[in-house]
Amino acid sequence: MLVFVTGASGYIGGSIAARLIEKGHQCRGLVRDQDKAQLMAARGIAPVLGRLDDADVLAREARLADGVINAANSDHRGAVEALVDGLAGSGKPLLHTSGSSVVADEARGDFAADRIFDDDTPFDPRPDKAARAAIDRFVRDAAARDIRSAVLCNTMIYGVGQGLQPNSVQIPRLVALARRAGVARHVGRGLNIWSNVHIEDVVDLYLIALERASAGAFYFVENGEASFREIAEAIARRLGLGEPQAWPFEEAAHEWGPVHAAYTFGSNSRVRGKRARAELAWRPRHGSVAEWIEQDMPFTD
Repeated sequence: MLVFVTGASGYIGGSIAARLIEKGHQCRGLVRDQDKAQLMAARGIAPVLGRLDDADVLAREARLADGVINAANSDHRGAVEALVDGLAGSGKPLLHTSGSSVVADEARGDFAADRIFDDDTPFDPRPDKAARAAIDRFVRDAAARDIRSAVLCNTMIYGVGQGLQPNSVQIPRLVALARRAGVARHVGRGLNIWSNVHIEDVVDLYLIALERASAGAFYFVENGEASFREIAEAIARRLGLGEPQAWPFEEAAHEWGPVHAAYTFGSNSRVRGKRARAELAWRPRHGSVAEWIEQDMPFTD
């Protein structure tokens, strides 16, 4: 199978592209930078120079490919529209990457939410996530244009990426902060909970979905959950630090910006990926982010 991957130089897309090559597929990857293009080519990924704003490039690559995985930007509607235009009438798969912050709240670390979402739970997104939710709906509705389109909504991803970018977003930032400050920190009381999933299990699901996802489907991608205090405690043990400290929201916002402090690190995002297990027989192998941090997370003095 020839698969076109956007975000092929990134954490998720790069890991997917690496697995595709390992499994004997052909992979073409969108990349903006010539140096990264050369590194990708050395890994067996055919680089496609361009940007998400290059609608003609995206549509052309979609038409040429046997399937498309959009792993570059959950919020770039123009790119999704171009990919859908290129695939319309083909019956080919289109997997779009979303993120579970679409159901996040404004806990600021101070409480654990009771509400847990599954793939069919209706929700009203926050105003700043309404555009992302609309893109997810647009992708699912593309099934009416004879595209086997599906949305994979990832939770907090951990583990070492297999492409050019080895690091995910949340945990590496918390580790870097702890090493710099000499103490692990969590926003507010750290009671907020996020579902999470290992990058290897994420890649497993993408490859299964590429073959078998239902047209118009939505899949939450998770295998367990943890509070940010539990994550901070695991980081502290891994780094040999003392008890984690509560971090006032204002200080976190100064470090990371108010949006990241509130939603990437201070919110609840609790989901259950029932459909991936029931429909696609996905069986994730990694079940504890705290255990991974303490036992397997790369760390050098």
